[in-house]
Amino acid sequence: MSAALTGAPASQPAAAPSRLDLRLALPALVGWLTAVVLVGVPGAAVGVGLAALLGTVAAVAVVRRGAAARRGRAARGRAVVAASIPSLVAVAVVAAAVALVAPSRMPPVLAAELERGATVAVVLELEQTVQPPRVDQRVTDPGFGGGASADALIVAMVPNVATVPSPAAGGAVATQNAGVVDPAAVAVRIPVRLLGLEVTERLPLGTRLEGRVRVIPLDAGDDRVALVRPVTGLEPIGVPPPLVAGADGLRAGFLALMAPFAGDGAALLPGLAIGDTTAVSDELDAAMKRSALSHLTAVSGANCAIVVGLVLGVGALARWPRPVRVGTALAALGGFVVLVTPEPSVVRAAVMAAVVLLALSSGRPARGLPVLGLAVLGIVVLDPWIAREYGFVLSVLATAALLVLAGPLTTLLGRWLPAPLALAVAVPLAAQLACQPVLILLAPEVPLSGVLANMLAAPAAPVATIVGMIACLLAPVIPPLAMLVAGIAWLPAAWIAGVARVCSQLPGALLPWPEGALGAVLLGALTAAALVAAGLPAAIGSARLRARFALAAVAALVITAGATAGAAALRGLGRPADWAVAQCDIGQGDAVLVRSAGQVALIDTGADPALLTHCLDSLGIERIDLLVLTHFDLDHAGGVPAVVGRVDHALVGPTGRPEDEAVVAALLGGGARVTPSGEHDHGRLGDYAWRMLGPPDHRGVEPGNDASLVLELRPGPGCPACPSVLALGDLGADAQRRLAAVHDLRPVDVVKVSHHGSPDQHLPLYTAVAAPLALIGVGADNTYGHPAPALLDALVADGTLVVRSDEHGLALIGPRDPATGALPLWVERGTVETGTVERGAVERGTVGGAG
Repeated sequence: MSAALTGAPASQPAAAPSRLDLRLALPALVGWLTAVVLVGVPGAAVGVGLAALLGTVAAVAVVRRGAAARRGRAARGRAVVAASIPSLVAVAVVAAAVALVAPSRMPPVLAAELERGATVAVVLELEQTVQPPRVDQRVTDPGFGGGASADALIVAMVPNVATVPSPAAGGAVATQNAGVVDPAAVAVRIPVRLLGLEVTERLPLGTRLEGRVRVIPLDAGDDRVALVRPVTGLEPIGVPPPLVAGADGLRAGFLALMAPFAGDGAALLPGLAIGDTTAVSDELDAAMKRSALSHLTAVSGANCAIVVGLVLGVGALARWPRPVRVGTALAALGGFVVLVTPEPSVVRAAVMAAVVLLALSSGRPARGLPVLGLAVLGIVVLDPWIAREYGFVLSVLATAALLVLAGPLTTLLGRWLPAPLALAVAVPLAAQLACQPVLILLAPEVPLSGVLANMLAAPAAPVATIVGMIACLLAPVIPPLAMLVAGIAWLPAAWIAGVARVCSQLPGALLPWPEGALGAVLLGALTAAALVAAGLPAAIGSARLRARFALAAVAALVITAGATAGAAALRGLGRPADWAVAQCDIGQGDAVLVRSAGQVALIDTGADPALLTHCLDSLGIERIDLLVLTHFDLDHAGGVPAVVGRVDHALVGPTGRPEDEAVVAALLGGGARVTPSGEHDHGRLGDYAWRMLGPPDHRGVEPGNDASLVLELRPGPGCPACPSVLALGDLGADAQRRLAAVHDLRPVDVVKVSHHGSPDQHLPLYTAVAAPLALIGVGADNTYGHPAPALLDALVADGTLVVRSDEHGLALIGPRDPATGALPLWVERGTVETGTVERGAVERGTVGGAG
């Protein structure tokens, strides 16, 4: 590490690089990879553990038997075997942890209920604080029936018999079977994702809720066992422990303190100071991600490091002994975790910050790798299912980069820059180099402005965090002073938000990159080549070899970036010009276009205006003749700002909230004619005739999913080959059943599947419409279980081809072939059930028409 990090005088020459101590790092890596594999197949854990244990015994025997060998091939072989023993032990321990934890994640009572597919009475304990929705939020969890979402634990559940809520304190769930009330419930600890929670008041972490839910299983390797959707109201029955409740009171007071402030600074400061991101808008969040500042949006290792650094600095000024400084810093870190809520992600960040603290306190940062290895292995053993979490992976990589790369990079950059500036550049650069290959799996782009943004934001982040925390602590004691201090903290928070917005919009701020594992491997290899070319580590190669690495790295960068951009251009050129129906790739949400005779209809707008703008621009759509907002949830109407001023006529579903009216007002302000719509409305779009099949009575329907506008488009004589379309909005199974009972549903060519493919479907409706093509607008890696496997199986069984925006990207459907009646299908990427559809291929897949 550099003098700047170790505390040595800057004038001293840099010491020779210390050799990395990998004795614990390698076993930790092996154990981590073991967990990554075994959590997906927990049934194999016992066998793997026994094999690793036998391997360990055999390796120890080999080492002891060959102890007399001092040199030669036998000695080298014994050394290799001896070096493998820690890794074998790590595999055995991790496998044992998976084998022990797996049964508690899927106890027999839960397995039985999942097999029955029925609802179950449970007691849930929140693992994070849940806030009521803001006034400007149309839905806090757009993917699953509205309401909020939160990580939670099922701490008690009962077999699937007639169930009544228990009035008893302590959260017992009472069951009633043949008139006998049994207050006993099965105690469990099952991690789940709670969806669709109706929140009218703040629910702190640790709150217990009781009610009946539907449980939807997730993949074995997911950190959550299942998704949980309430089917009755969930009633609070328990309060958090006093320490957690007291910290929540401080957080609530700080949020109230920030209410008079405005702008991005007011939205961002609660996240910087206490980890509350409820005020951060989608646009600001996207800007923070595009500028590589998302680690500042909420509590992360950087925030923990700021707290630790402040305490260490005060201790150094006061000349406290090193053990006192370290102990005080760890105590402050623990208090910070309690203040910002000990959610799993916060605890993980605190552990990583503590690792760095212990490593730096030793005075020899190279020792941090064994400490980091021990921390990683300990976390994975305690919770094997954390091994696959992106947050955990990024935390480990960023910490390792600080320990291994930041120092050498500071020394390297110090040849041309002043030491403080070299350090300011090296720290974010090291973190970005280590984390970016993994981030490619989340978004196939490289934020070139990330280092600049982090350099500009770095001086402001500690001020906003520390001063904001002081305001939080002062709020219940001296409110006027707390308001003044919060105003001071608002300034650096506003600066960070401004840096994010400016850097995210710089020309060339994002470099397109190949997606998926291939893109991650390519970027990782390119990063390694670049480090070698820069002389890191210095022991590798001569100057000539490093020059060759540099040339190879530059060539690979140019070729990869050019190929990515070129492939995108070719895909655009290969799109069929005569498409009639298009499904935009806008993440978790709906946005379907229908075009005929020069007129365009847009059914819903998705949640992100930027994504919708990209889709419309790529298809050359400038005007929207007919906009249909099926309902006002965020994933259907959040993208309206992208079309304000471009819409002639808008049909909207029932409104019921001020934010719904704000959407209508925005459309009216842009010159659109807005009409409340409902059953029996009809009209024309080019050669199409459209009609509304629901809701039955606009004025008498409660807004929400089941009040979605249901639009049917049928081709007229002017375009007999145009595909017919049925768009179901977000209707649930009961609403779909009523729709099928009221209307004579004829076959259509294309059905827009309801609610992103949620499991709440009336499958006979899809059989009745017999659509050869089904469109599902769904976000990649969404946490809602969309689309449901049972629905996909039913559609395939009916002979329907499923086109998903998460797997296929943009999808275009052309007019039916006059001779065969087949529908030409073009997808941006991926595969479909009828065979492979190459990127940019036109008419590689065709499906039969509906007649």
